[in-house]
Parts: sequence; structure tokens; C-alpha cells
Amino acid sequence: MYFAALLARTEDGWEASDTELDDVETLSDLADLAREASPDDDTVLVLIEQEDSWFGVVRIDGEEDPRIFVSDAAAAARSSYGEILLTDELLGRDPGDDDDLDALDLDGTEDGENEDEDDDEDEDEGVVSTVNGSSAEAVPHGPVGDAGILDDLGVGEKELRSLSADAVTEIADALGASEVLETVR
Repeated sequence: MYFAALLARTEDGWEASDTELDDVETLSDLADLAREASPDDDTVLVLIEQEDSWFGVVRIDGEEDPRIFVSDAAAAARSSYGEILLTDELLGRDPGDDDDLDALDLDGTEDGENEDEDDDEDEDEGVVSTVNGSSAEAVPHGPVGDAGILDDLGVGEKELRSLSADAVTEIADALGASEVLETVR
């Protein structure tokens, strides 16, 4: 089960809104959605959590590029919402990496060779999932991104990395926004 919410920082404190991510396909779409929640270019946090698996924080400060932290990249890679956050830049890949020859399935059949010769080997290999067109093997287990994303808001890097099961609630508690978050939960 997923939970996603926007927390917008205003002059009066934090305002929370439930957010639907079904129409969000890219990080840019997510950033635009967050910016709509704060007409005054205040800080907006997008908190995404998959129960007992992973959580992500996206921070939007006005027109600046989004800052991202994901608690477990490998777990997030298996999620459509996680794939939105796992950009090439976040994973330390060049944007063109998915076009290189290693990513292609060159098994010799493209030259008209017989595919049946290699069938026994292929059956044992299994399927490799992909993230943004690249193999999931390149996705590290564990946290990725800017662990200092919430430092100035009272959640330090060490604390953020140690959060687990109910991370979104713990982050909201530390920000003093737990009551407003509960209204959208």
C-alpha cells in the first residue's frame, strides 16, 4: 500500500494535501504538482511511502531543481512511483547509458544465426527488471540521493537514513506537521 502527501511550508506553518500520483509520469510532473501546492514559491515536500518497503522525499524550493532522497533504491525500482524518483542523475548514470551496447540484447540472432542453440543457457538466466530503460542491476540496495535534504528543517542525515516503517509520520513529527498530515491520511 502506498501513501503520498504534499507538505507545503507557509507563513502559518505546514499545510498538507493528499496527492494522487496516477497522472505523474516523470520527476518534472511531480515537481510541477508540488509547485502548484505553493503559489508563493515556498518549500514543498513530497512524501511517498510504500508500507514496510521504502520511502522517498522530494523537496521543491521555488524554481530550483528538485532534491531527492530514497531510502532503498532497489525496493523503489520495483515500484512505479519509485521509478519516478530514480533518475539517471540520482543513480549516478549518464542519461545516455541505456543506449550503450551493454544494454542491448545482442545474442547473435540479429545476423540470422539460429536462436535455438542458446535456448538452454537463456532459461537459467531469469528476467532482469528495468528502471528508466536500464537494468535493475545498476540500482543499489539502500539509500540514494541527498540525505541532507531535511537538515535545515530539523531532520538530520543520520536520522533520515535510520527511519524505517512509518518514516512519513516520523518526518512529519520532526517538522511539527503531524496533525496536518493526519488530516489527509
